[in-house]
Amino acid sequence: MSAPDALRVERGTRTGQPVIISLHSTGAGPALGGCRVKPYASWRDGLDDALRLSAAMTDKAALAGLPYGGGKTVVALSPGTAAHYAGTRRGDLLADVGEVVDSLGGRYITGPDVGTCPDDMAVIAQRTRHVLCRPHNAGGSGDSSAPTAAGTLACIDAVRMRFFDGRPASGLTFAIQGLGHVGILIADSLASQGATLVVADTDPGRRRLAGRWHARIADPALLLASDADILVPAGLGGILTPQTVPALRCRAIVGPANNQLADESVADLLHARGITWAPDPVVSAGGIVASVAREVDHLPELEVHRLIAAIGDRLGALLDEAAKNGQPPLTVARQRVRERLAQTRSAAI
Repeated sequence: MSAPDALRVERGTRTGQPVIISLHSTGAGPALGGCRVKPYASWRDGLDDALRLSAAMTDKAALAGLPYGGGKTVVALSPGTAAHYAGTRRGDLLADVGEVVDSLGGRYITGPDVGTCPDDMAVIAQRTRHVLCRPHNAGGSGDSSAPTAAGTLACIDAVRMRFFDGRPASGLTFAIQGLGHVGILIADSLASQGATLVVADTDPGRRRLAGRWHARIADPALLLASDADILVPAGLGGILTPQTVPALRCRAIVGPANNQLADESVADLLHARGITWAPDPVVSAGGIVASVAREVDHLPELEVHRLIAAIGDRLGALLDEAAKNGQPPLTVARQRVRERLAQTRSAAI
């Protein structure tokens, strides 16, 4: 992982909590990336997360063809303080974030991530204008779950057409890992198309949703080994490892979870097993594509939907090139990111 263009680590002036902002790349334009708020054993663990996640955002923006770089905010809450900063001190914490974001002078634009939501973005926007996905009634584009799910479904269609002879979803089985906002929307759509679903979530309460899809519930630890055509990772990342890949029984993996691979060598293991892995920076781009189109470019809704649907076309072209060259899709994705960054560097000279 390359060094970031800029790194800011500050203690919030109100809360004393570490606010970490990594700008992995800014050559193509301001860095895009959400604000993650969660407890860490050490602020250095939060720093590692910020560096890794901002690099992934560079890939996501580049592969989506957006004139932006990649960044990420991580608020590394001290152990035992999560409830405190979800309650009475929430406003102070978000004000700290907004001030650090604003101090970067527009080089970075934040949005929701794990531990934050559109309402939080409205509070951050009181301190900086460099924020996306505020609620609709506050002038923003709202929750990014729907466009993220729509982009994922477009990518599932691209994979169906290429690797399942165009069979409809009703003839396939999908294993969905994670029933958060995006996972639920994906499951709703696939179930409405008649697909067979196997679902899992670490939250027992969410597993009750399986009834509305007539889905089979799997133990979260066993879902990856489910007998399914397409695995849909929709939870947290790092689930595809040298240990889990041998147990996979799917033919393809297409999901919105970020950083699905424990490391890049796993892409080679999947390729060797004949399992098509759709690179998650491509699949999960619906949120940033839609928020930029709506809030920055002010495009009409019909055009926003067209751009989200085009995510499937982008993935399809990438998979076609990988198949033609006999390469893992990640290899092609990495090459495209390098070419994009090289172009922006040349344009800056």
